Amino acid sequence: MQHSAVPDLAHTRTRPIHWVATAAAVAGVVALSPALQPGSATAAQHTGPGTRTQSAPLTTAPPTTGVTFPIQCGPLKAVVAKKAAGDLDHDGRPETVAVVHCDASMGTPPDAVYVLTRAEGTPAPRVVATLVDPKDRYTVTDFAVRAGEVSATLLGYSSPDVPNCCPDLKDSAKWQWANGAFVRSGPDRPRSV
Repeated sequence: MQHSAVPDLAHTRTRPIHWVATAAAVAGVVALSPALQPGSATAAQHTGPGTRTQSAPLTTAPPTTGVTFPIQCGPLKAVVAKKAAGDLDHDGRPETVAVVHCDASMGTPPDAVYVLTRAEGTPAPRVVATLVDPKDRYTVTDFAVRAGEVSATLLGYSSPDVPNCCPDLKDSAKWQWANGAFVRSGPDRPRSV
Protein backbone atom coordinates (compact mmCIF):
# COMPACT_ATOMS: atom_id res chain seq x y z
CA MET A 1 0.00 0.00 0.00
CA GLN A 2 1.34 3.37 -0.96
CA HIS A 3 0.75 6.34 1.34
CA SER A 4 0.09 9.81 0.03
CA ALA A 5 2.82 12.40 0.38
CA VAL A 6 0.17 14.95 1.32
CA PRO A 7 -1.12 14.65 4.87
CA ASP A 8 -4.82 13.85 5.39
CA LEU A 9 -6.64 17.18 5.64
CA ALA A 10 -9.46 17.50 8.17
CA HIS A 11 -11.62 19.64 5.89
CA THR A 12 -11.74 17.14 3.07
CA ARG A 13 -14.28 15.02 4.93
CA THR A 14 -17.62 16.41 6.04
CA ARG A 15 -18.52 15.84 9.64
CA PRO A 16 -21.66 16.86 11.52
CA ILE A 17 -19.87 19.88 12.99
CA HIS A 18 -19.29 21.23 9.46
CA TRP A 19 -23.04 21.06 8.72
CA VAL A 20 -23.87 22.76 12.04
CA ALA A 21 -21.39 25.56 11.31
CA THR A 22 -22.79 26.04 7.78
CA ALA A 23 -26.38 26.12 9.04
CA ALA A 24 -25.45 28.66 11.74
CA ALA A 25 -23.73 30.90 9.16
CA VAL A 26 -26.73 30.77 6.78
CA ALA A 27 -29.16 31.49 9.64
CA GLY A 28 -27.04 34.49 10.66
CA VAL A 29 -27.09 35.93 7.14
CA VAL A 30 -30.86 35.44 6.86
CA ALA A 31 -31.44 37.03 10.28
CA LEU A 32 -29.31 40.08 9.47
CA SER A 33 -30.61 40.67 5.92
CA PRO A 34 -33.63 42.84 6.94
CA ALA A 35 -31.30 45.20 8.79
CA LEU A 36 -29.16 45.62 5.69
CA GLN A 37 -31.99 46.62 3.33
CA PRO A 38 -31.95 50.07 1.66
CA GLY A 39 -34.21 52.78 3.07
CA SER A 40 -37.69 53.65 1.80
CA ALA A 41 -37.92 55.21 -1.63
CA THR A 42 -38.90 58.83 -1.79
CA ALA A 43 -39.85 60.99 -4.71
CA ALA A 44 -38.61 64.50 -5.22
CA GLN A 45 -40.96 67.01 -6.78
CA HIS A 46 -39.63 69.82 -8.92
CA THR A 47 -41.40 73.05 -8.00
CA GLY A 48 -39.55 75.60 -10.05
CA PRO A 49 -36.16 76.68 -11.38
CA GLY A 50 -33.47 75.59 -8.94
CA THR A 51 -35.94 74.47 -6.25
CA ARG A 52 -36.61 70.86 -5.23
CA THR A 53 -38.72 69.67 -2.34
CA GLN A 54 -38.83 66.22 -0.82
CA SER A 55 -42.23 64.53 -0.76
CA ALA A 56 -43.50 61.81 1.55
CA PRO A 57 -42.29 58.23 1.05
CA LEU A 58 -43.97 56.33 -1.77
CA THR A 59 -46.77 54.06 -0.57
CA THR A 60 -47.72 50.58 -1.62
CA ALA A 61 -50.96 49.65 -3.30
CA PRO A 62 -53.85 48.79 -0.98
CA PRO A 63 -54.20 45.08 -0.21
CA THR A 64 -57.42 43.20 -1.02
CA THR A 65 -57.44 41.17 2.20
CA GLY A 66 -60.00 42.28 4.73
CA VAL A 67 -61.97 44.38 2.24
CA THR A 68 -65.76 44.01 2.16
CA PHE A 69 -66.64 44.10 -1.52
CA PRO A 70 -70.15 45.26 -2.54
CA ILE A 71 -71.00 41.95 -4.19
CA GLN A 72 -73.94 39.86 -2.98
CA CYS A 73 -72.80 36.25 -2.54
CA GLY A 74 -75.38 34.97 -0.05
CA PRO A 75 -73.80 32.19 2.01
CA LEU A 76 -70.74 32.06 -0.27
CA LYS A 77 -67.69 34.24 0.16
CA ALA A 78 -66.26 36.75 -2.31
CA VAL A 79 -63.01 35.69 -3.98
CA VAL A 80 -60.42 37.99 -5.58
CA ALA A 81 -59.67 36.20 -8.85
CA LYS A 82 -57.20 38.76 -10.24
CA LYS A 83 -55.67 42.02 -9.09
CA ALA A 84 -53.29 44.65 -10.39
CA ALA A 85 -52.02 47.98 -9.12
CA GLY A 86 -51.19 51.35 -10.63
CA ASP A 87 -51.55 55.06 -10.04
CA LEU A 88 -54.84 55.57 -11.87
CA ASP A 89 -55.62 59.14 -10.75
CA HIS A 90 -51.99 60.37 -10.96
CA ASP A 91 -51.85 61.50 -7.30
CA GLY A 92 -48.62 59.62 -6.54
CA ARG A 93 -50.38 56.84 -4.60
CA PRO A 94 -51.18 53.54 -6.34
CA GLU A 95 -54.66 52.07 -6.41
CA THR A 96 -55.53 48.37 -6.60
CA VAL A 97 -58.00 47.05 -9.17
CA ALA A 98 -59.57 43.71 -8.22
CA VAL A 99 -61.63 41.22 -10.24
CA VAL A 100 -64.00 39.60 -7.73
CA HIS A 101 -66.66 36.88 -7.94
CA CYS A 102 -68.58 34.63 -5.59
CA ASP A 103 -66.87 31.36 -4.67
CA ALA A 104 -69.32 29.06 -6.47
CA SER A 105 -68.47 25.37 -6.61
CA MET A 106 -70.17 24.96 -10.00
CA GLY A 107 -70.86 27.15 -13.01
CA THR A 108 -69.28 30.44 -13.96
CA PRO A 109 -70.17 33.16 -11.47
CA PRO A 110 -70.18 36.69 -12.92
CA ASP A 111 -67.20 38.91 -12.19
CA ALA A 112 -67.13 42.41 -10.75
CA VAL A 113 -64.24 44.87 -11.08
CA TYR A 114 -63.57 47.22 -8.18
CA VAL A 115 -61.03 49.99 -7.58
CA LEU A 116 -59.51 50.19 -4.08
CA THR A 117 -57.67 53.09 -2.51
CA ARG A 118 -56.44 54.23 0.88
CA ALA A 119 -56.92 57.71 2.26
CA GLU A 120 -53.78 59.50 3.45
CA GLY A 121 -52.92 58.26 6.93
CA THR A 122 -55.62 55.55 6.87
CA PRO A 123 -54.37 51.96 6.74
CA ALA A 124 -57.71 50.40 5.74
CA PRO A 125 -58.38 50.15 2.00
CA ARG A 126 -61.85 50.93 0.67
CA VAL A 127 -63.76 50.42 -2.58
CA VAL A 128 -64.09 53.74 -4.43
CA ALA A 129 -65.43 52.64 -7.82
CA THR A 130 -67.19 49.76 -9.55
CA LEU A 131 -66.01 49.34 -13.14
CA VAL A 132 -67.96 46.13 -13.87
CA ASP A 133 -71.11 45.31 -11.91
CA PRO A 134 -71.81 41.58 -11.32
CA LYS A 135 -75.45 42.18 -12.33
CA ASP A 136 -74.20 42.62 -15.92
CA ARG A 137 -73.12 38.93 -15.94
CA TYR A 138 -69.64 39.45 -17.43
CA THR A 139 -66.64 37.17 -17.13
CA VAL A 140 -63.44 39.24 -17.10
CA THR A 141 -60.39 38.02 -19.06
CA ASP A 142 -57.17 39.67 -20.31
CA PHE A 143 -57.20 41.99 -17.32
CA ALA A 144 -54.36 44.55 -16.89
CA VAL A 145 -53.43 47.93 -15.43
CA ARG A 146 -50.91 49.85 -17.55
CA ALA A 147 -49.96 53.53 -17.72
CA GLY A 148 -52.92 54.67 -15.62
CA GLU A 149 -55.44 52.65 -17.63
CA VAL A 150 -57.45 49.55 -16.73
CA SER A 151 -58.18 47.20 -19.62
CA ALA A 152 -60.15 43.96 -19.81
CA THR A 153 -61.94 41.67 -22.19
CA LEU A 154 -65.53 41.08 -21.09
CA LEU A 155 -67.36 37.90 -22.06
CA GLY A 156 -71.12 38.27 -21.79
CA TYR A 157 -74.51 37.02 -22.88
CA SER A 158 -76.95 38.23 -25.54
CA SER A 159 -79.98 37.17 -23.45
CA PRO A 160 -80.83 35.64 -20.05
CA ASP A 161 -81.51 32.37 -21.89
CA VAL A 162 -77.82 31.86 -22.76
CA PRO A 163 -76.28 29.47 -20.16
CA ASN A 164 -73.50 30.77 -17.90
CA CYS A 165 -71.10 28.21 -19.31
CA CYS A 166 -71.20 29.60 -22.81
CA PRO A 167 -70.91 33.39 -23.21
CA ASP A 168 -71.80 34.47 -26.73
CA LEU A 169 -70.60 38.12 -26.66
CA LYS A 170 -67.09 39.56 -26.39
CA ASP A 171 -66.31 43.19 -25.54
CA SER A 172 -63.02 45.04 -25.02
CA ALA A 173 -63.13 47.80 -22.43
CA LYS A 174 -60.73 50.39 -21.07
CA TRP A 175 -61.20 52.78 -18.16
CA GLN A 176 -59.26 55.95 -17.39
CA TRP A 177 -59.61 58.52 -14.64
CA ALA A 178 -60.90 61.82 -16.10
CA ASN A 179 -62.67 64.77 -14.45
CA GLY A 180 -63.15 62.98 -11.13
CA ALA A 181 -64.57 59.70 -12.47
CA PHE A 182 -63.59 56.56 -14.35
CA VAL A 183 -64.56 56.89 -18.00
CA ARG A 184 -65.01 53.76 -20.09
CA SER A 185 -63.92 53.56 -23.69
CA GLY A 186 -64.26 50.64 -26.09
CA PRO A 187 -66.46 49.46 -28.91
CA ASP A 188 -70.05 50.73 -28.97
CA ARG A 189 -71.46 47.21 -29.19
CA PRO A 190 -70.15 43.83 -28.08
CA ARG A 191 -69.18 41.40 -30.83
CA SER A 192 -70.53 37.87 -31.12
CA VAL A 193 -68.08 35.17 -30.13
